[in-house]
Amino acid sequence: MLPPRTDGGNNTVAGQQSPEPTADPTLIAHRGFAGENPENTLAAVRAATREDGSGERADMIELDVVPTADGDVVVFHDDHLAGRDGTGMGLTDTSGVVWETGTETVTSAKVLQTEETVPKLDDVLESIPNDVDVNIELKNPGSSALRFDEKLTSDELETQQEIWRPFVTRVVDIVEGYDHEVIFSSFYEAALAVVSEQSMASVAPLLWESIEDGLAIAEAYDADAIHPPVAMIRGTPFFDDSRFGDANLVRRARIQDRAVNVWTVESWYQADRLIEAGVDGLIADYSTLLAE
Repeated sequence: MLPPRTDGGNNTVAGQQSPEPTADPTLIAHRGFAGENPENTLAAVRAATREDGSGERADMIELDVVPTADGDVVVFHDDHLAGRDGTGMGLTDTSGVVWETGTETVTSAKVLQTEETVPKLDDVLESIPNDVDVNIELKNPGSSALRFDEKLTSDELETQQEIWRPFVTRVVDIVEGYDHEVIFSSFYEAALAVVSEQSMASVAPLLWESIEDGLAIAEAYDADAIHPPVAMIRGTPFFDDSRFGDANLVRRARIQDRAVNVWTVESWYQADRLIEAGVDGLIADYSTLLAE
């Protein structure tokens, strides 16, 4: 039997404060189950959506998009083709800022010392079965002048939308050529604002530090979901009360009829506790986190 859920590790049982456990959580393959596969590649999405094999088939694929210097949309997470989080680890065998590098060079870059290369968005969508949903994270339109994780004033939002609009327009145009159910997520309000002005697709703000700003953005664009980090989920051992205080994000999202898809889930223990706390979806690095 699992020990009682705790309120962020302070030894008080928080079950009475949390929504009911989720009966059928959505399994969302983070970058195509990045713990098992070379992330954001065709091999990753094919492995995550296979019909048999170990682990669970993904209900949804999460992927990241950025532009190349030629204006093409590629599936890639980082700003730089090589190096990550200030380390020397090479994500690919090629260097350079993605949006300052030509498409041919970007799409020839080999990912994580495999033969898989950086794909274009349309090639990835072509590889995902239509019965698998897609979460497209709008990562960066090719600018360093962005406003991250905050609710903007009307003037600030207008300025930021101008930066995002050309890129988001290209992404929306590509997506509309396919039959998948798609939800667009981003840490940037302006990216979601442009999606909402151009498309009927679902949107979901990604949260980082501010629960209030995230919920305000969700309300402004009638978001179907919010995507918080594991540390924001009250009623689990992972909840960071030093950062998020008395907030009960899952309960507030339920009241607003928004799904809560949490990132990034890396173990069965995390998955179990998050499901118990009432989250709707697990943005996960592994396909083996759910009990059969």
